[in-house]
Amino acid sequence: GPVITRFELDLAPGVKVSKISNLAKDIARTLSAVAVRVVEVIPGKSYVGLELPNKHREVVQLSEVIHRDAFQNSQSPLTMILGKNIAGSPVVVDLAKMPHLLVAGTTGSGKSVGVNVMILSLLYKSTPEDVRLIMIDPKMLELSVYEGIPHLLTEVVTDMKDAANALRWCVGEMERRYKLMSALGVRNLKGYNAKVVAAKEAGEPLKDPIWKPGDSMDEMPPELEKLPNIVVVIDEFADMMMIVGKKVEELIARIAQKARAAGIHLILATQRPSVDVITGLIKANIPTRIAFQVSSKVDSRTILDQPGAEQLLGQGDMLYLPPGSGSPVRVHGAFVDDHEVHAVVADWKKRGKPNYLEEILSGDQGEDALLPGEQQEMDEAESDPLYDEAVAFVTETQRVSVSSVQRKFRIGYNRAARIVEQMEMSGVVSSAGNNGQRDVLAPRPPRD
Repeated sequence: GPVITRFELDLAPGVKVSKISNLAKDIARTLSAVAVRVVEVIPGKSYVGLELPNKHREVVQLSEVIHRDAFQNSQSPLTMILGKNIAGSPVVVDLAKMPHLLVAGTTGSGKSVGVNVMILSLLYKSTPEDVRLIMIDPKMLELSVYEGIPHLLTEVVTDMKDAANALRWCVGEMERRYKLMSALGVRNLKGYNAKVVAAKEAGEPLKDPIWKPGDSMDEMPPELEKLPNIVVVIDEFADMMMIVGKKVEELIARIAQKARAAGIHLILATQRPSVDVITGLIKANIPTRIAFQVSSKVDSRTILDQPGAEQLLGQGDMLYLPPGSGSPVRVHGAFVDDHEVHAVVADWKKRGKPNYLEEILSGDQGEDALLPGEQQEMDEAESDPLYDEAVAFVTETQRVSVSSVQRKFRIGYNRAARIVEQMEMSGVVSSAGNNGQRDVLAPRPPRD
């Protein structure tokens, strides 16, 4: 292949594979190679594989793979290029079948280039009518080059609070799409789009079945339009987990569990393949994984549930674990230069302007987007039927504490604390001091 050569060994009867696995370092030393990877099981063959790095490695260019039939003849708008396998054949995958992807590898392993190659292959394959993108980039460098392409649903997100809102919008959009598909009696986005297009061509466009008066300024329900696939690309999601934490993990898990039929797909990339970032909840819901070079067996196990990624050669060398398969495939990632990325972005910018949706980052997503046990953020306590009475009680007595509100109205601690917090946000009471005491800022109500 372009980067390594695989030798296949036929073992004598009775010789165990583990014997050769234990000798991997000795073999590497004897052959003066950087690293030797032992492939214990080669699907469909009775041999053991020994993978040795070539003295001169070839660079796999993206342009080589793009012109191959495997990419050109693929029907799916979500076709992505990974690179070439060890035999030099192109490796082209379909994100719709994955349906979500987890990418991990240490700094300098070629992970960011790999993510760029995936995004570029989507831009080559599909128009904004087919695929829309949400990009979340805590590093502010990697994905900001795509700012302004017509595929984007919102500008590239760099603030992590906005990132949580963007994921919450995806959950709300997923629920809305499920309601639409349920009302039309179809099982996935492809069936939904086919039905909408067929009705338009027949001259009887379908009306929105879940529209209610008051949802918009229109007096009649709007016509249904084709819905695009949505791909959410998160470049360094360890950073996001550190800042926003548990909430993001639950939102990602919720999207990963349900969003496939609704046409929403996640690509998560991280440099820190540790257990607190790639948690069990995320791994259980994202079966397709790519491991670039990592530093230890433990990290490799965290990503792929098996060792092997620590013996990769870096610079785009990866193990790709396809959905529904237990054995990873070794792929040499395609390389794309910065000027190529800029050229593709400039070409798309000429073709049209992006149509950004304001509500993605604003955070007001409605009931559907809330996690179990989570309250609506917008003035939830003000909508509490006891809020006005509690304000009257506090301003009358000029004293405030959560326990006094609890006792007066016979409610639970959580509800009372929410009411007091809302009073603080509304400026009725001050924030808690060092001793936990709050002052009432609002004057006493005038007596009749």
